[in-house]
This record gives sequence, structure tokens and C-alpha cells, in this order.
Amino acid sequence: MASNRHLGRIIALQTLYEYEFRTQCGDVNVSLDEIRERNLERYKDTVGDHKFVSKLIDGVVKDMLNLDGIIQPIAPEWPVSQIARVDRMILRMSIYELKEMKDIVPAKVSINEAVELAKAFGSDNSSKFVNGVLGTAYKQFVGEEHDADAKPA
Repeated sequence: MASNRHLGRIIALQTLYEYEFRTQCGDVNVSLDEIRERNLERYKDTVGDHKFVSKLIDGVVKDMLNLDGIIQPIAPEWPVSQIARVDRMILRMSIYELKEMKDIVPAKVSINEAVELAKAFGSDNSSKFVNGVLGTAYKQFVGEEHDADAKPA
């Protein structure tokens, strides 16, 4: 299933982007489930790991305020609301993976995938920005765990 997780992340990004956009525009008929199902339906023959996609989408939506609270001190020059929407979604997704899906997604894979998404869907500088923010997040969240694991008993 790992080979189609890249496409799964694209679906998650599209879903989260549309959901936030429509919510912020005041669309009272917006439904996360409807958006997710429509986007998954388009790639039903290609994406086999629907649970991964759904866990990522639901986790980001549920934990959005906490994720934004993690992003803000890492990128203090940019209030989270002023980060380009696509970059913000990519950061939220990857930080969620780093914190909550580390048992199924290696940290460096998550960061690499985020940078690739930023290159494909962001602006010219998105990949550098995303890489910098996630590099700091990696040191804060993953580096500490590796340091603890490396200490002798």
C-alpha cells in the first residue's frame, strides 16, 4: 500500500483544502465526509489504503488548533492565517503524521512527501518553506525520541 500513499496524501490535501476554503467562505452545506468520498471515488481503483487517507484527514481536522499552535512558534514571522492555504495544509498534514502516525510513517518519509506536495501544488518558495518548518519540527518531536532511545540504560 505504501506506493499509493503519495496519491492518498494528494487526496487528503485536496479534501482539507476544499473543506477549509468552503468553511471559511461560510458554506453551511459543507460536509467533510462528502468531500472525502467524492475525492476518494475519483481514484478508487488506484488508492487502496482508504483508512490511511481518512485517518490523516480526520486527524488534521480534529487536531487543527493544536497543529496550528505547533506551527506558529516554528514559523514566527508568519501568522498561521497568513501562510498560503496549500502550505498550511501540507504543514498540518506532515506534523500530524510526525506526531500521531509515526508508527506507520517514518518521519523522513513524511517530510519528503510534504516537500514533494509543496513543489507540486505550492508556489516557487513553498518547498523551501515547508522543508524549513518541518526540519525544525523534526528536531523538536522526532529528535527528542531518538535521543531518548540512544541513551544507555
